[in-house]
Amino acid sequence: MPPDSKRAIYENVEAVATLYENAEHEMPAGQRGVDRVVELIGRPLFLAVYLALLAGWVIWNETTPSPLDEPPFFWLQGFVTATSLLTTIVILIAQRRQGVLAERRAHLDLQVNLLAESKIAKVIGLLEELRRDLPSVRNRVDREAEAMTEAADPEQVIRALTERGRHDR
Repeated sequence: MPPDSKRAIYENVEAVATLYENAEHEMPAGQRGVDRVVELIGRPLFLAVYLALLAGWVIWNETTPSPLDEPPFFWLQGFVTATSLLTTIVILIAQRRQGVLAERRAHLDLQVNLLAESKIAKVIGLLEELRRDLPSVRNRVDREAEAMTEAADPEQVIRALTERGRHDR
């Protein structure tokens, strides 16, 4: 690979890394805390410790002469309900943030794809022009190549997708 290709790859990787770093720096402190909690509760060790605590609670209250929480374990039920509610809220907050980041990446992908599509159309146009100008190449009409020299109109694509969606229902 020529050095310019390696440099371009490096620059692209750096651009993506910068995108992620900027997203991290823009994140409020509260969101960082939520992410740390999600990181903690999203591990198998957390599940094992949680189940061990539940089992320990039941066993201790069943075997102790003066239990703090007799069956049907009112306090244990409250604890499980509260942790379930908090876990759900924390996960929803994290998913919302991930959704925003995914939307940003999708928007970036769309912009890059539209730019690449217009560049490809330009290259096809230049190749067709070169083919017509070269005396050693047989000149012929290529309707498909002619059609490809025009970049796709994003609004026209959206209309076609919308129309397709109506037919699929």
